[in-house]
Amino acid sequence: MGPTEDVETSRPLLDGRYRVESAIGRGGMSVVYRAVDETLGRPVALKVFHQGSVDIARQEAELGVLASLEHHNLVGLLDAGVLTGPDGARQRYLVMALVVGQDLEARLSAGPLAARHIAEIGYDMAEALHYIHAHGVVHRDIKPSNILLVDYGNDSDRARARLTDFGIALAEGVERLTADGVTTGTAAYLSPEQARGGDVGPASDVYSLGLVLLQCFTRRREFPGSLVESAVARLSRDPVVPEPLPEHWKVVLRAMTAQDARDRPLGGELVAMLRDVVIAETATEDHVVDTSGQGAHAPQGRATTGDRPATGDRPATGDRPATLDELPDEALQRTTAMAARLFDAPIALVEVLDDDREWSQSWIAEGVDDAARSISFRNGFAPVPVPVVIPDGLAHPEMQTSPLVTGPLGIRFYVSVPLVKHDGTAIGTLAVLDTRPREATQADLENLRDLAALAVTQLELRQESLRTTNDSIPLDRSERRA
Repeated sequence: MGPTEDVETSRPLLDGRYRVESAIGRGGMSVVYRAVDETLGRPVALKVFHQGSVDIARQEAELGVLASLEHHNLVGLLDAGVLTGPDGARQRYLVMALVVGQDLEARLSAGPLAARHIAEIGYDMAEALHYIHAHGVVHRDIKPSNILLVDYGNDSDRARARLTDFGIALAEGVERLTADGVTTGTAAYLSPEQARGGDVGPASDVYSLGLVLLQCFTRRREFPGSLVESAVARLSRDPVVPEPLPEHWKVVLRAMTAQDARDRPLGGELVAMLRDVVIAETATEDHVVDTSGQGAHAPQGRATTGDRPATGDRPATGDRPATLDELPDEALQRTTAMAARLFDAPIALVEVLDDDREWSQSWIAEGVDDAARSISFRNGFAPVPVPVVIPDGLAHPEMQTSPLVTGPLGIRFYVSVPLVKHDGTAIGTLAVLDTRPREATQADLENLRDLAALAVTQLELRQESLRTTNDSIPLDRSERRA
């Protein structure tokens, strides 16, 4: 068998077993091909190293360690061999399971990830690192393109993350796979000790994973540039963790990217930290609506309903649901939470009006007076079909005497936009309130309008679903009255 480039042109049968089909990935050390294991009739990923990139004579012990790894968050090594060309040149190849899924690099290019999804990816990777480190293996090349997001097609509510590409992994006490003098790991994700050329251990993988999770939020590499530029940057400063991130994220990201490897969480400690982050994000995004008035507690705030009937407790209006029955509560919960984050404000409200009932949802930050739970647009704010901005309630003639301003809440700032259906009908209001006087820019209003439009889209999709289920369901108020 010839050098790597011949693999691609000749579509050979390697070792009488693996039929090469096409290249699916390229790197500085190797090319990965899609191939078929003709003995078992299954697709595999075949990684062929460039000549001279690995020392074949010194890796047998390490390959044995890597082949013994078996974990649900890893892409395992199935086989290994050596290709020998007509000129006697030898190349190492590895055979791995072919996992169908988008890698994290591609996913980040497509758009932002929800914080909960980022937490779940982090937790999966923490479990994978805990496992390989316990077996004396350090991956050395944790980066987004080596994390696959796999949907197994079993109606799971999320993709599972699997760590792949152990081509430069280093088993403890065993020579590295790379040739002497070759720096392993992608420059943007190297740990400080890798950048210095020092000893590399499990903490190095933790640092790299911390940079990956940080990039999931910022959607940019924290230390871009060449190897030298990237190395100098990380040795001169810590990664910048954005202040708007919740405290649980700031704590875990700063710990994972500590300059001193001894300060980074390892093994079970890292798994526990990221498990707690998953729980916190689940509570924030998927909390249950609490009709008791006490609020469903979450690290960043509380989702509450007002004194109107909750979604599941509305009075009947006949044989068929009303226009907006079966509202997707989660959509309203997320709408208020996002509106509050958008303005960095302690209170956000959404209210949807129907002929004979109302639905309301609120997001209330921790520490806000309990009076916030009883705020309604009927308590001093009439829904209007245009945006409303009150920079300072104390200076507003109609608001300065409102209990919201003079009472324990001390509200000063108010901004709202209508929830408008595609036919122009205003069906509710989305509002943000703050105890600080402030301005709302045109960009702020546009963002709030977009958020309201997304919420209305969810409501109308639900309405359309009800309509197609039974053609007798009215499409709007005028039809129901008729």
